[in-house]
Amino acid sequence: MTRIGLLSDTHSFLDPQIFTHFDQCDEVWHAGDVGSLSIVEQLRAFRPLRIVCGNIDRESNDLPAHQRFHLEGFDIWMTHIGGTPPKYNPITRPNLQLNPPDLFVCGHSHILKVVRDAKMHDLLFMNPGAAGKTGFHQMRTALRFTLDDGRIADMQAIELGKK
Repeated sequence: MTRIGLLSDTHSFLDPQIFTHFDQCDEVWHAGDVGSLSIVEQLRAFRPLRIVCGNIDRESNDLPAHQRFHLEGFDIWMTHIGGTPPKYNPITRPNLQLNPPDLFVCGHSHILKVVRDAKMHDLLFMNPGAAGKTGFHQMRTALRFTLDDGRIADMQAIELGKK
């Protein structure tokens, strides 16, 4: 069993509430648009971190464009700009069709959305919305959930407050 705290689009603002909301998490995932390397450092000091770069970040060894990994019986792909079911980004769509993950995590839209895409091999699409203060969103959000031997449990949408 692995408890995950998922956020995205911090845009150089890391709300201290994240540490309280994710205090029982085993890992933190950040789906891009970090904005500041100090956020990476803070999150890495807090919990093991899986992270991707966003369109405002510079890709590097610390901030790869994509992460594809296996955890708790899930094939997981995390990237920043992935689109949304059924309108996936033209760059990610062919890869999703050829080799669909069980869990597809992205950010970018600033819209919290979790939906199963039955047409795309029943993958679960997750976007935690935006945890930062920059963008058109009104409410800052994140997600918390548990992966356990091929099952997802305890999914919670977290409201961090108005931006």
